[in-house]
Amino acid sequence: MEKEQKHIEKAISIESQSLVNHVNSGLPRWLIEAAFVCYLLQAIVNWAPLLHWMNDAHLSWVRGIVQTFGAVVMYVGLLRGMKPLYRPFTVWWWIVIALNLAGFVTELIPTIMFSVGLPVAVSLMLVYLPLGSAIIFNYRGRLRQVGLWMVLYILISSIIPVVSFLLAGPESGLANLPMEIPTIAVIVIYAWVQRRVLI
Repeated sequence: MEKEQKHIEKAISIESQSLVNHVNSGLPRWLIEAAFVCYLLQAIVNWAPLLHWMNDAHLSWVRGIVQTFGAVVMYVGLLRGMKPLYRPFTVWWWIVIALNLAGFVTELIPTIMFSVGLPVAVSLMLVYLPLGSAIIFNYRGRLRQVGLWMVLYILISSIIPVVSFLLAGPESGLANLPMEIPTIAVIVIYAWVQRRVLI
């Protein structure tokens, strides 16, 4: 009877540790909100005609700042906030942050984009997928949603642009909007679920 009671208490303890709806990052609210706004701008900039225009106008560095600032602030917040949890995934978060910063460097230096850009993009996929899956497996509540949308974010952001290019070619506009809506929507949802855990 006592042994069963200990098993029940242990199960309840694990259950309570796995349910996470909020983490305390220690970051100021304005910084998290600024990161959220950057994610929204990233979603807008992801629309292909605007993306092509920014590349033609040599404004890819603006896109790089918008994409990197939002992601890095949110990931630093999650890194700090998850430290007290039983599975903080600290090393994984540092790798994700480092790869996002590496992606920003490739945006700043177009000459290395073709040689470094693809390996960085593939590396991001190889890190986002296991980290997101580990969060889904180990946690419940809003934190699990972060893991789920991390996986969806990297899959949709990586696969749909390739399919879109193969089907519609390099030119894309309103005719290709059905293919672009998921890539825009997933950024907004991913940003929102991160914001909800951090605020």
